[in-house]
Amino acid sequence: MGYLGTSPIHLIEVLTMSNRKIRVLMSKPGIDGHWRGGIVVSRALRDAGMELIFGGFQNVNQIVEAAIQEDVDVLGLSIHSGAHFAYTKQVIDLLKEKGVFDDILILVGGVIPAQDFPKLKEIGVANVYGPGSMTSDIVEFIRENIKK
Repeated sequence: MGYLGTSPIHLIEVLTMSNRKIRVLMSKPGIDGHWRGGIVVSRALRDAGMELIFGGFQNVNQIVEAAIQEDVDVLGLSIHSGAHFAYTKQVIDLLKEKGVFDDILILVGGVIPAQDFPKLKEIGVANVYGPGSMTSDIVEFIRENIKK
């Protein structure tokens, strides 16, 4: 037994978990061509010490598979095409089907009307960010709401 009756293996596991970087997959479902917001947010998360996986343009199946394979804590969807409900619902439904929905914090950003924010949250999105959102607010939200 080690420190305070804890086995050395348990201590190593606890230390490893607390030092693990938050893993984020940033993806763009579909091919709407708007990159800037996703790149700005991705850089801010990386600069805040998070491990960033930039998926780029992916279909729903690719997004979910990448999230599972990369064991991400956060999934960011950048959507500017107006199809935010359809894409987000498809991603969430597939995450639920695969049994990982409860393990991943889902954020959506893009040119999304404010009146659509509550409905996105109802279907399982943790938060929604539109143009003008402060990247520091996104970083803070992730740190406060990450599923540990």
